[in-house]
Amino acid sequence: MFEWLASQAPGRLRAWDAATGNGQAAVALADHFERVVATDASAEQIEHATRREGVTYRVERSEQCTLPDASCQLVTVAQAMHWLDAPAFMAQAKRVLEPGGLLAVWSYVVPALDDSRGDALVRAFTMRVGPYWPPERQTAENGYRSVAFPFQEIAAPRFEMTLPVTRASLAGYLRTWSATRRFVETKGEDPVLDVEGQLDWPADATHRLTWELHIRAGRNTP
Repeated sequence: MFEWLASQAPGRLRAWDAATGNGQAAVALADHFERVVATDASAEQIEHATRREGVTYRVERSEQCTLPDASCQLVTVAQAMHWLDAPAFMAQAKRVLEPGGLLAVWSYVVPALDDSRGDALVRAFTMRVGPYWPPERQTAENGYRSVAFPFQEIAAPRFEMTLPVTRASLAGYLRTWSATRRFVETKGEDPVLDVEGQLDWPADATHRLTWELHIRAGRNTP
């Protein structure tokens, strides 16, 4: 995906990764751009972000970017567009992108598991904790299609992300969901225990989780 984004940008001098979080996307972009500026409103996120040559981290809101006008060939938002003030951010993206520069935002939601029984358990779990997601989650689930997008959109190929998991690491992943944490805080019980109890994998068995990436990409035009 990052190779494709770089190939669609009009140059590879500078990319801006907005709402970078722990810097995963920024680090990947650094394989393709001379300089990557990665920003996040959270000083804690920036403090713990992955360091890499070519990536500069800044604590600042995406809606108040300090990058100069027309200074970037690519702007990205990875799994975070739903936390931003969309009109204010889009205005900043248009300002910092050079003519023909590319904006790309993407999300991923419920993964598929390559074990039919395990996949059914994960989907049932998703339904159970679903009411505990923050309302902004819905925007990510629809691939940001409800977000006004003042760019000339281009079609993106299909990309997916995969991860090998064991019974223990799958349970650990489900416990990282904010919906799971809110469920536990509200109900006083851990819903992941039900998945663990019904998942009959041997302790050392490995299966694969797959997330489809939903991408909106567009060029900066006058």
